Amino acid sequence: MKSSFTVYIDESGDEGFVFNSDGSGSSRWFVLSAAVIRREKDLQMVSCLKAVRELFGKPPKTPLHFVDLKHEQRVPYIRRVGELPMRTVSILVYKPLISEPEKFQNTKYLLYRYATRLLLERVSWLCRDHRRAGEGDGFAEIIFSNRSNMSYDEIKDYLRLLQRQSEELPYKVQIDPTVIDPDRIKSVEHSKLAGLQVADAVASGIHFAIKVNRYGETEPGYAPHLKKTIYRHKETAIGYGLKFWPEDFATIKAKAPEASNLEGL
Repeated sequence: MKSSFTVYIDESGDEGFVFNSDGSGSSRWFVLSAAVIRREKDLQMVSCLKAVRELFGKPPKTPLHFVDLKHEQRVPYIRRVGELPMRTVSILVYKPLISEPEKFQNTKYLLYRYATRLLLERVSWLCRDHRRAGEGDGFAEIIFSNRSNMSYDEIKDYLRLLQRQSEELPYKVQIDPTVIDPDRIKSVEHSKLAGLQVADAVASGIHFAIKVNRYGETEPGYAPHLKKTIYRHKETAIGYGLKFWPEDFATIKAKAPEASNLEGL
């Protein structure tokens, strides 16, 4: 039996820790986002991207990268993305508050893997609570936008380790194993799947709202178009569809006021 859900994952920002006083260097924020859709509705992502290409006058199958578009193109694009029958989950890491950054500096992709853990925890809760009888086997197929130098077998091994730990320490790891199966994880080139381009738009749209440029400005105008897609639990988005780390939202907001741009979504 096929999976019930398809989960597309992409990121915005980098994993570096070089923060210069003039705002240059590494990004302060790293955003990892998932676009979660029922398998039966997956083709609506293809239709969405087709309509956007036609609007922009681009040839069929031209890959769309949110950051490469002009502002006047990003707005109609993300508006259409926000109308898709999907839910989104974003992990927002404010790197300057990480207490032991050397751990993440010394182990390649550790920050990405930890963000993946936080992301898939919430994806698993979302899918678990919205299964429908007769629609697949309840599992989610996980598709990462391929990063050429990263091993996705290591991601699978990391998740298997987390699953073993959850059996021993269930209060620490909360990925539901009836939804997430490491063997159903794969990576695909961004250009090959509409869903990955949608996930890119989600991650970038959120990141623009909190990314402070060299002039001290952010661009919060894209994120509101995603509001109705954001995963909520009991009408609450913070901690679910928008998860801040390494501190709670209030603590991070006090140190990084730009985080307030996402308040109220």
